[in-house]
This record gives sequence, C-alpha cells and structure tokens, in this order.
Amino acid sequence: MKNTDQTNAFSRLQQEMTDFAKERDWDQFHNPKNLVMALTGEVGELNELFQWLTPEQAENFPADKQEALAHELADIQLYLLRLAEKCHIDLEAACDRKIALNKAKYPVEKCFGKSLKYNEL
Repeated sequence: MKNTDQTNAFSRLQQEMTDFAKERDWDQFHNPKNLVMALTGEVGELNELFQWLTPEQAENFPADKQEALAHELADIQLYLLRLAEKCHIDLEAACDRKIALNKAKYPVEKCFGKSLKYNEL
C-alpha cells in the first residue's frame, strides 16, 4: 500500500538532489558505481560515530553528537535515494516487497525471540 506522504517526500528529495547535482554539473559523476562508493563512505562515517561506544552508550547516543548523527543519516538517505533514481528503482515499492518477503521468511511463530537466519529456523 502506497503512503502518499512518503512517496511525495522521496520524490521531492530526489528532485532536489537532481537539481542540486545539475546546478553544479555533478550529474556527470553520479553514476551508480560512484554513488555506491559515496554511500559506502557515508556509512563508514556513521560507523565511526558508534565505533567505540558500548551497547548502552549507543542506545543513549550522546546528546553532543546528535547533530553529527543526523547529518550522517541524512547523507546516507540522500545518496540512497539518488542511487535508486539512477537505477530506476522505485524505492518505496522495493521496500514494500522486501518487507513482505521478510514476513514470509521470518514467520512470527518460528522466529519470535530468536536471532537465527531464516534457513536456520
């Protein structure tokens, strides 16, 4: 089921990223390979924020680093949306399909309270 607000948010952000890249003549660099590499770099930066935290510290992320966390999450989301657009993937529809697939692979009655992979249930 399509969430119109989410679809509009994805579309709006994708259009803003397209416009941003075109205004700077960066579209030439935004091919899927380069976008995956940029996305990986941003995930690495997110990883650095959590790298030496205990699980408890990660659950209560330091207030003085919240803005840095928000920036890294936004960078990841924006690169992901740009990559999806360049690869002609409807990200919302892909997420809906993946959630349905995961529900089938991990039925509640088999996996409740377990961290096993679907083929080990």
